[in-house]
Amino acid sequence: MVQHLFSQSSRTMPAINIEDLSEKDKLKMEVEQLRKEVKLERQPVSKCSEEIKNYIEERSGEDPLVKGVPEEKNPFKEKGGCVIA
Repeated sequence: MVQHLFSQSSRTMPAINIEDLSEKDKLKMEVEQLRKEVKLERQPVSKCSEEIKNYIEERSGEDPLVKGVPEEKNPFKEKGGCVIA
C-alpha cells in the first residue's frame, strides 16, 4: 500500500495533525506502526557497525573528501588571477 501511494508522483500524502485525532485513532496509528516494525529484520549493532566500517574503508580510496580532487578535474580551481594596483 505504501509503495502504491509513493509511486504516483502527482499525489502527496495529506498531513495529519496528531492533536486533532481522537485517542482511539492515535492508538490505531500506533498499532499499525508497530505491526510494520515487527516485520523488519533486525541485526545487532555490532554486526551492522562492522559492515559499515568495512564498506567505508573499501571505498576510501575513491572518496574525494579523503583523497582530494585532481587539479584537472576540479571545477572550483582558479582560472586566473586578479591583481589590484
